[in-house]
Amino acid sequence: MTDQRNQQPAPEYGAMREDFETTQAMPPLPEAAPAPLAGTMDAEAAHPEDLNIGTVAATRKSRKPLIITLIVVAALLVALVAAFFGARAYFQDKVAPGVRFGSTSVVGQTRDQVKATVEQAVKDSAITVKDTTGNTSATASLTDLGVDIDVDQTVDDIMNAKSSTNIGEDILRVNPFGHVDVALAATPDNAVLDEYLSGKLVSDAERAVPSSITYDGNAHAFVASEGRAGKAPKLGEVVKAVKQAIAKPGTAATVTVTDETIDAPIALDAAQKAADAANQRLNNKIVMTNGDAKQFELPADTVATWIKTESHLDQGSITLSYDTTAIKKFMSEQLPGQLNQDMVSQEDIVDGNGSVIVAAQVKGVDGVTIKNTDAAAEQVIDALKQGNGGTVQVASDVKKFDVKQKQSEWRVVIDKSSQTAVVYHNGEQVKSFLVCTGGPGGNETDSGNWYIYLKYRVQDMRGYNDDGSKYLSPGVKWVSYFNGGEGFHTATWNYGGIASGDPANHGSHGCVNMYEQDAQWIYENCPEGTLVQVVGTQPTGPVR
Repeated sequence: MTDQRNQQPAPEYGAMREDFETTQAMPPLPEAAPAPLAGTMDAEAAHPEDLNIGTVAATRKSRKPLIITLIVVAALLVALVAAFFGARAYFQDKVAPGVRFGSTSVVGQTRDQVKATVEQAVKDSAITVKDTTGNTSATASLTDLGVDIDVDQTVDDIMNAKSSTNIGEDILRVNPFGHVDVALAATPDNAVLDEYLSGKLVSDAERAVPSSITYDGNAHAFVASEGRAGKAPKLGEVVKAVKQAIAKPGTAATVTVTDETIDAPIALDAAQKAADAANQRLNNKIVMTNGDAKQFELPADTVATWIKTESHLDQGSITLSYDTTAIKKFMSEQLPGQLNQDMVSQEDIVDGNGSVIVAAQVKGVDGVTIKNTDAAAEQVIDALKQGNGGTVQVASDVKKFDVKQKQSEWRVVIDKSSQTAVVYHNGEQVKSFLVCTGGPGGNETDSGNWYIYLKYRVQDMRGYNDDGSKYLSPGVKWVSYFNGGEGFHTATWNYGGIASGDPANHGSHGCVNMYEQDAQWIYENCPEGTLVQVVGTQPTGPVR
């Protein structure tokens, strides 16, 4: 029998070398499996592809495409990360990809460019309104049609569109396939829209007019004015066009409207109700105080300028609102002048031993400097909304007054027992006068320590007698008050009482009657602040 092994084709040299090198790289076969003897090898084991050596080599070859794939993926990831951070840095202060504003592209624009884009889009959003005849038309801006546009807020909305606070959201922000449509930051007012269209499309004589309220400066009150029935343009189509322009600005539009006959859009009763509510705010006063000696009542005419009215034609009503900006401006400008106060030291009069004999001859006043007027303005706004008025204490910094003591340079001692007045200057007697003090009962001159606080060269004196009748003493000269209505003055009608020192029968209503030259001397020589001491016992008859 022919040996089949000799009929197998001999392997090529290159294949043999590869198998040899592969075999050299493989670990040795286990000793428990010895190689078969020549001539006894199993025919199936003679095929290299069935050996472990061939299997390992094939496995290593199959990994190469996987490695290449992983390298490519890693490179793509690196490129994507680099692109993300590059885009993130580029769009940090620019409009993000995918942000749309009306019909205008804003991607990549800076804030200034966006503002110019918004302003131009607002201009381009004009709406032409025609009546059904086609004979009357008006081309209006959004502002003309009652739209209050906040350009700065719109710019903020565009710049902040797709904004983020973390890396994950930043990926979404720079994704150009994620779209965000930004509208105008705007508030429509149909009352202004109606007024504009009525003025353009309906004659004055035919137009329906809503009842309204105005402030009458002469009457210092809000008054209601009655409207009238008439024609009015139907607003529906124009309102839709305005909404569309706000949502997607930058494109002009044309709208045809029809008229209708209506009652006064706001009835007189509704206007009167609003006027009454406004007048309640004027009548219930708001008083500002610094928490110390000063307060300030808000003027009604000023408050009236803060009250704003808004007509709601679709609801037939008028509502009130308040001008926050004007209120805050008024508070910051006016309150310091009205409520700030300088610190004034208190002055007590003391005797030679330092004992206080007249406390607060000059009353002490705390220094007050108000602060945080915006907070006070907010309280005023709240009070206006409630309509109940009230007192608002403004926050302030307070400097407590100090107390000083001084001896009075001038001193006058009125002795009721002797009916005399003795003047001392720095402790030395300089003058002595005859006087007649207040009469008996409730007219007696009060005992105690006082000081001269007010003077008149000439004064008409009025008051009541004991029987309740009024008296008038015209042209009284050289008046120096020291205790309320009690003071030194000329009493030409009572020279007899002065000469005899008889207040029991000739006494005054509490003042110290003097000869004219003596009262004049007191007036000219004893300044305000002069200590006046009333001592002694009221006599029952003449003392001289």
